[in-house]
Amino acid sequence: MTQAHPHPLAAPLEGIWTLVHGPLAHWARERPEAIALQNETTQWTFAQVHEEVLRRSATLVARQAPAMVLLDAERSTLERLIDFLAIIHSGRCAAVADPDWPEAVRERITGWLPTAACTMNPAAPTSPFYTGFTSGSTGMPKGFMRHHRSWTESFRVSLQDFGAVAARRTLSPGRISHSLFLFGAMQALWNGAGAVVQEKFSASRCLATLAAGEAPCLVAVPSQLLLMLQWAEHRQLEPVPQVELITISGARWMRAHTPALRALFPRARLIEFYGASEASFVAWMEADEPCSPQAVGRPFSNVEIDIRPLAEPSPDQHGEQDGLIYVRSPMLFMDYLGDAHDRTAVLRDGPWLSVRDMGHIDERGMLCLAGRQSRMIVTQGKNLFPEEVENLLLTHPQIAQVSLHGQGDPLRGMQVHAVLHWTAHGHGEARPDAMALTAWVRERLEAFKAPRQWWVCPHWPHTASGKTDHARLGQALAAILAGRSEQDLADAGLPWLQPWKTGTATP
Repeated sequence: MTQAHPHPLAAPLEGIWTLVHGPLAHWARERPEAIALQNETTQWTFAQVHEEVLRRSATLVARQAPAMVLLDAERSTLERLIDFLAIIHSGRCAAVADPDWPEAVRERITGWLPTAACTMNPAAPTSPFYTGFTSGSTGMPKGFMRHHRSWTESFRVSLQDFGAVAARRTLSPGRISHSLFLFGAMQALWNGAGAVVQEKFSASRCLATLAAGEAPCLVAVPSQLLLMLQWAEHRQLEPVPQVELITISGARWMRAHTPALRALFPRARLIEFYGASEASFVAWMEADEPCSPQAVGRPFSNVEIDIRPLAEPSPDQHGEQDGLIYVRSPMLFMDYLGDAHDRTAVLRDGPWLSVRDMGHIDERGMLCLAGRQSRMIVTQGKNLFPEEVENLLLTHPQIAQVSLHGQGDPLRGMQVHAVLHWTAHGHGEARPDAMALTAWVRERLEAFKAPRQWWVCPHWPHTASGKTDHARLGQALAAILAGRSEQDLADAGLPWLQPWKTGTATP
């Protein structure tokens, strides 16, 4: 038995810990029979995973595969994880496709990838290992490349900031085309704890796995947690004290659900974190910590934040002023891949990067997020960030989804429009009309932030990562206001919106 390596809580990382796949051989020696990967039907030990990774890596080397290899989207999640490890073990970069991409999207992205045969050097901390894809405003996914250190530093800082519990066995129940779930699985392997994955998300199976004590840690997006809460309530399940850590990301966690989550998982630390595909971890906080609605947490211990105002503040401005959020850390991405992205989506200033989110640091040292600069609406001479109003409206018991948009108005500059999707059950009550919705918002926010026009979208559009597709909704709204027909929108692949005034539209 070789001497065990201590978990690398202190920076900088050295040796095997500087590579995402680096510790795999170590754990195959130290814990050969421990389960490394598990799905609904199959288990692989660390020894088995390591042996198979070596075999598949040797095949890539022998055929001199290109420097970047696209994972087969048709294989199971477990098989894709082993393919991923084999690709990066060979020194190459793994590009992770989404199984739901239309053929035209797949063909275009494939055209971005290198095709020349390649003899690779061994992987290094700053060599690219992963290309992920996230939906962009153009409708095409945008590819982003990362080097090993950007993730191994994320693994390290999770241990440093969350404690040793972050190194426990982890349930990561989503497609690895969503980087959060790929990250969760790779972190669990890097730590030697092993990961449980699902080929298709199931709230009931997640809860059964957690209740059986198979994974003390859970990585999840808010929609998954809400489905678990609904299932637990419907089946009147007992609390699950076996869970010790839940990390939440991918979308804003609605804190109104935190008491129910705490009741279901009474011993778990509930941590939500803010980040971006380009920046990785930025800030984190306990989900039941008292804070302002805009707060997203304190910076991770290896992250620096700089708030840069868009303009000099005027003498009559008071309180915290929102500016562009710049981040400096060892976890930033390398560059974009392909030609579908908007290069102005991020700003670089030496080692600093901004994804054009705006916000401020409050008196408690918490980063408070106002919203994305590109979505800011100037109305009545004031800046309105849609995210603030959207987050408020999502607390309304009858609203399941919401998207705010500004449309030109000769008097106000921009008029605020809200697009809604109702909850399925409606709580047995009549839907509120437009006047009631406007009054509800004005009771809680400044009057200029209340939408003046309301719309309902029966078939809510989502991006490939499961988030609201604000771009498509905005395009649909503009087309309808320009007089386009429902058939025109259908031909353009846009959803139809119905005006909502006095409850005459179809929910």
